[in-house]
Amino acid sequence: MNPVARIFYTLRSILFLIGQVVITVFFSATGVLISPFVSPYNNGRYFVVGNWLIIKWLRVCCGVRLKIEGQMPSPKAPFVVMANHQSQWETFFLQWYLFPVATVLKKELLSIPFFGTALKTMKSIGIDRDNPRASIRQIMEEGVDRISNNYNLLIFPEGTRMPPGQFGNFARGGAGISIKADVPIIPIAHNAGRCWPAKSHVIQPGLITVVVGEPIYPEGREAKQLTQDVAEWIKQQCERIG
Repeated sequence: MNPVARIFYTLRSILFLIGQVVITVFFSATGVLISPFVSPYNNGRYFVVGNWLIIKWLRVCCGVRLKIEGQMPSPKAPFVVMANHQSQWETFFLQWYLFPVATVLKKELLSIPFFGTALKTMKSIGIDRDNPRASIRQIMEEGVDRISNNYNLLIFPEGTRMPPGQFGNFARGGAGISIKADVPIIPIAHNAGRCWPAKSHVIQPGLITVVVGEPIYPEGREAKQLTQDVAEWIKQQCERIG
């Protein structure tokens, strides 16, 4: 990237981040105010509108476009959704696209002012990554509970954001929940890190492609094999879309 382009993209990224903060604070603050008067489901829907606006604002400010291949089965809930993790972008997009959805994430995010409030309202599951054994139990118990209440469950099985073309180890928690709750897994692959890299605040214009796979049913599979099937599909799709 030449210096002039980098400066231009940086300025646009700063403008986007300002708008992102304003949208997050507004929807979180007003969401707390209206929460006593609406059902938790409707309040979650209210926060999701903020995520949708962030995606739209990103396109206006930074020229980040979206293409979706495939679609979620109907009705949308409940499924275990397993996706690769490259960026902040997919957290905003998938919480809107998969609604109603509970997301498994690190518990520190729940403590962020305003943003953490929205995550709690959307029934997110905050885990302690320094205590893997307790986290596995928590994900299993709370994940099955969310599914029983007709929420999709969103898991990033790599556990952390990875650069495009690289993958972390896929944890088996999502597969375990799929087996225990007897619901299929929907695999999702994307290349959001091409436009919004994990360790950079400079957002580049481009097309983010999201691929929604066919349901993978748990019958006859153990968690290890089910996880491998999901990981192989995601890796193949990421290689295809670049």
